[in-house]
Amino acid sequence: MTLLTVHQDNHPNPATTTTAINPHSTAQTDPTPMPRLTTTVPREYVHRSTLAEVFLTGCEQTGDTHYTLTAQWPRAHTFFTTPDGTHHHPLQAAETIRQTGLYLAHAELGIPLGHHFLMRNLHLTTHPQHLTIGPTPTDLTLTATYTPHHPHTKRPTDFTMHITITRNGHPTATGTGRFTCLTPTTYQRLRHPHTTTPTADTTTNSAGAQHQPPNPPPTHYGRTLPHDIVLTPTPHPHTWQLTPNPHHPILFDHTTDHIPGMVLLEAAHQATTAHTHPTPTTHPNHPTTLNATFHHYTEHHTPTYITTHTTRNNNTDNDPTPTTHITAHQNNTTVFTAQLTTHTPVPQRTVSPR
Repeated sequence: MTLLTVHQDNHPNPATTTTAINPHSTAQTDPTPMPRLTTTVPREYVHRSTLAEVFLTGCEQTGDTHYTLTAQWPRAHTFFTTPDGTHHHPLQAAETIRQTGLYLAHAELGIPLGHHFLMRNLHLTTHPQHLTIGPTPTDLTLTATYTPHHPHTKRPTDFTMHITITRNGHPTATGTGRFTCLTPTTYQRLRHPHTTTPTADTTTNSAGAQHQPPNPPPTHYGRTLPHDIVLTPTPHPHTWQLTPNPHHPILFDHTTDHIPGMVLLEAAHQATTAHTHPTPTTHPNHPTTLNATFHHYTEHHTPTYITTHTTRNNNTDNDPTPTTHITAHQNNTTVFTAQLTTHTPVPQRTVSPR
């Protein structure tokens, strides 16, 4: 992962302007600073290249290990929107949690820019009724607590972050993720010789493509655009090959020497949709709980296969809800596992008066 190295300012302030003074005027006006305005946090702190993909807007420390942050989701994000255009995609909450962990590590916990991060696991719960897209961008409040796993070290290089995202006081999502920070030297030693970047030929590996069934339409995977699809079907049931577009502006926002974790989460979501809803529907499913574990780096140049199976659980209303178990493997080695529970909104029926 290549990051820009900049001067680290934990609390950047907008530039102030002063009122010009006419030397021939008898009335002198005191310089008036401009008010502090809302802006995004520095993109380097959340490992994003594009300013439009930075969702965090501010942070305040409220305790030794407690922080309150603000964030905003756009009304019509090009990727993190459900196919019907009515809801923010639940994985946008996962991306916001990822950004929160990185931002706090750099801006508040003293981890220098240029360090690399491992996200070992992610546990996410979302509330679809509070993910609806309104007439204005969605302003959010986040509360975050970090727990260092080695509290006596100078810097918390291994920690768990607990994050709650609220909207107008209502819980929108809660998540927990474990982050491990690596120095550039340690990272290079760990990743050698896997230090190459993706290409269109190697990331979308087409080995055996002549024997693969045709790819169904994007709605089969819960998406509307073909370039958002990260899976290709194989002749084996409930098995897909991971074939993301390495030029995707969101999933590959910046160059990496491995498949980004958000690509694997998107693959889990698409495989779950294809498994549980093989027939396209106008009422897309919403992931409500996600438990993901990243076991190993997922390499660009090695075919990755995604397999799924489902189990049924009864909720409080005795309504069986499917949980999909997703496994990603390379060279017969498991690199990623996840369990995803989805909810499909049922349209309300209109009752005719008698």
